[in-house]
Amino acid sequence: MNLAPPPHRRRAAWLTAATAAAAVLVTSGPALALPPRSDATPAPATAIAAAAKVDSAVRHSVSGGGDATFFVVLKQRADLKAARGRHGHAAKATSAFKALRQAAETGQASLRRFLDHEHVGYQAFWIADTVKVTGGKALVGKLAARSDVAAIVPERTYHLDTVESASILASKPTTATAADTAGDTATPEWGVKDIGADQVWSQYDDRGEGIVIANVDSGVQYNHPALVGSYRGNLGNGQFSHDYNWYDATGQCGTGGVPCDNNGHGTHTMGTMVGADGVGVAPGAKWIAAKGCESRSCSDSSLLAAGQWILAPTDHNGQNPRPDLAPDIVNNSWGGGDTTFYQDIVTTWNAAGIFEAFAAGNDGNGVTCSTTHAPGSQAPAYGVGAYDASGKIASFSGFGPSLVDGSEKPNISAPGVNVRSAWPGNQYNTISGTSMATPHVAGAVGLLWSAAPSLIGDIDGTRALLDRTARDVDDTHCGGTPGRNNVWGEGKLDILAAVAGAPRSAATVTGTVTDQASGLPVSGITVAAANDTTKRQVTTGPDGTYRLTLAAGTYSLTLSGYGYKSATQTGFTVTTGQQITQDFGLTTVPAHAVTGTVLDVNGKPLAGAIVRFADAPLPAVTSDAAGRFRFPKVAEGSFTLTAAPAAPVLCNGTFRGAVAVTADVSLSAALPARRDAAGNSCTPAAYSWVAGTTKVALSGDENAKTIPLPFPVSFYGVPYSSASITTDGLVNFLQPRLGDYDNTALPTAELPNGIIAAFWDDLTLDKKSSVLTATTGTAGNRKFAVVWQDAALVANPSARVTFEVVFEEATGAIALQYQGIGTAAGENGSSATVGIENQAGTDALQYSFNEPVLTDKSAIRITQGSK
Repeated sequence: MNLAPPPHRRRAAWLTAATAAAAVLVTSGPALALPPRSDATPAPATAIAAAAKVDSAVRHSVSGGGDATFFVVLKQRADLKAARGRHGHAAKATSAFKALRQAAETGQASLRRFLDHEHVGYQAFWIADTVKVTGGKALVGKLAARSDVAAIVPERTYHLDTVESASILASKPTTATAADTAGDTATPEWGVKDIGADQVWSQYDDRGEGIVIANVDSGVQYNHPALVGSYRGNLGNGQFSHDYNWYDATGQCGTGGVPCDNNGHGTHTMGTMVGADGVGVAPGAKWIAAKGCESRSCSDSSLLAAGQWILAPTDHNGQNPRPDLAPDIVNNSWGGGDTTFYQDIVTTWNAAGIFEAFAAGNDGNGVTCSTTHAPGSQAPAYGVGAYDASGKIASFSGFGPSLVDGSEKPNISAPGVNVRSAWPGNQYNTISGTSMATPHVAGAVGLLWSAAPSLIGDIDGTRALLDRTARDVDDTHCGGTPGRNNVWGEGKLDILAAVAGAPRSAATVTGTVTDQASGLPVSGITVAAANDTTKRQVTTGPDGTYRLTLAAGTYSLTLSGYGYKSATQTGFTVTTGQQITQDFGLTTVPAHAVTGTVLDVNGKPLAGAIVRFADAPLPAVTSDAAGRFRFPKVAEGSFTLTAAPAAPVLCNGTFRGAVAVTADVSLSAALPARRDAAGNSCTPAAYSWVAGTTKVALSGDENAKTIPLPFPVSFYGVPYSSASITTDGLVNFLQPRLGDYDNTALPTAELPNGIIAAFWDDLTLDKKSSVLTATTGTAGNRKFAVVWQDAALVANPSARVTFEVVFEEATGAIALQYQGIGTAAGENGSSATVGIENQAGTDALQYSFNEPVLTDKSAIRITQGSK
């Protein structure tokens, strides 16, 4: 099942076809001085060339004077030659990541400065070297005239085809552990058997061990019985770590950083790749996932962000990227249109040694040619068609040749009709589509790379082997040959033949890990083999066994797991074709109590904080009324302890500290000030009211007034000389959105962006209300205050609120202060948003959202970091 737009939608020059999404960034009013030439009126010939850069959909959207959201595509491209030449998965991914980030920093610098000067919010992407902007006709003209801009194309959305369900069955197992990855205990599904995966299991004892597979899809139910055991974030004992293993680019799963699937599509495709209970092709592989689809659709922005994360996974805050933790394989069961969107990302993944598979599309009718869609129809992508259990091509499967570039598509075909796999709610669902065929290919590559580690990262070699061993099907009515045509591609996927034909450059190491004292098998132990260019690791199963395939060479074998002393064997040498049995007995370590106190950002004991070990399978505990917590038994070792406040969070950040357990430990977990991605932080501050002296001509409901600032104010790294003040308690550094609208949680792509929410609620300024300003201090050490005096809440006109924003010239800090906060409904912030948000609506430091946390004579101080 692929994600495809309706067929009547037009083509675009760079992005896929679909309707333009709602505007999520905003232009501003008055601009500062601009660099010379970048906004100059072009000569006639230059004007024609500039106009040609602009997609007609963007021109149409702004022709009537309105704004449109679009992508500014830059001409430059990062040089990935060095990444292609590196050896080892981590080295390739790290090299590609560094090259892309560096190219974006330098290549986008001039454009970013221009947009900052124009007071235009934007979201920059490094993997495709493009910047997402919202603006009108004048801005589009200025951008098109720039010499560094290649194209201006609309923001678009892919759509998920209607799911056709044959049956939904309750899951057989109700629980699963970290080691429940056998996968062949149940009868394999027809597709798994048709491609020969079950024979790879039995003949080669290969289930994809040591390989990590990802998908970009609608999300995954991570604790589904068929998937929980193979999730890389599973620590065992019911504990999970989602950092670097899960990313929600859409924001649909909430702020907790816990995986979800609000559609079912992503859970189904992941099940076909790695699921247990007979549904998965490579049940011994591990999985991670990026949610790039909101639900029934996938926006360009979410897909780009997800594509970046695949190359360099991050923690749950989207920070601290780790390209060394990139997956080996990524499945993309979505697509649509006849464009070159995502081509930069496909090329980057391939350069980084990440194998990608794309659905060919479901717009076929069994006859018509050129019905496959991008990205699966793009030359750099490995596109997959679908066939049924009788061996016939699916009626919906897209045919080539490609309308994008004329290339032969699909590349290969796989089972895609009536495919049973995992479904949210611990269920199983049987559905059809090229989306169902594609994960058969991704899982098959997992089996192949596990059996032949010399192929890991060799995209061309892997494709050639899959192509060569595919079962030919003669159908040339759309062109091609009996062995390679635009209906079947190279033919039907045959992973058994591919594994049999793979280079025999590997040794197989198997063994059992036991408890040395009892002799009982130990599950969940990581067995890692590493040398200068390679690191491969697997986890022992329920019976304590493991299986590693290694290229010929010398390695260090390291065994580690909670509750046991780590063991390392150096100088472990293997040769091609060697079969080695290497058993290990591990020694348990003593356990000790870990106790402590959680302190909030003010240094006071914090009740209700959630304290957990991020890397140990121990249940979390909650701090008591005195802030105290206790873990009665923690095995000796070095761990990371975290402590996070329960809602409301306010200015409390998350404590994260190393704990070495060698005896009973008592510690203090002092929560730091909470920070956003730009480094802005907040702390409660001493109340020091600045009285307003100069009245602003602002009144009524949903109104705004732009005022000059007495000194330059930097906000998310951009200097401003003016700002708009709104009746609804906002300072807006971009153009305010007027009209009746509700406050929202931050950040959000919805307007307004680039704001300070001092008390964002539906307020009105009547005869009893006013907005005042005041400047105090001397040059270089001034303070500028914007004061809302006795503003009335529309929902409760008897309630009045007085609050202010104070800008500090010397430090760049921003203070939010509250006066006369009473007990009337709404006065304490129970229906208001308090915090700051960047110009793109992608980053924010939210103090509160609809929480009754504001008090009389209180202050919050926001210290700004760098943009």
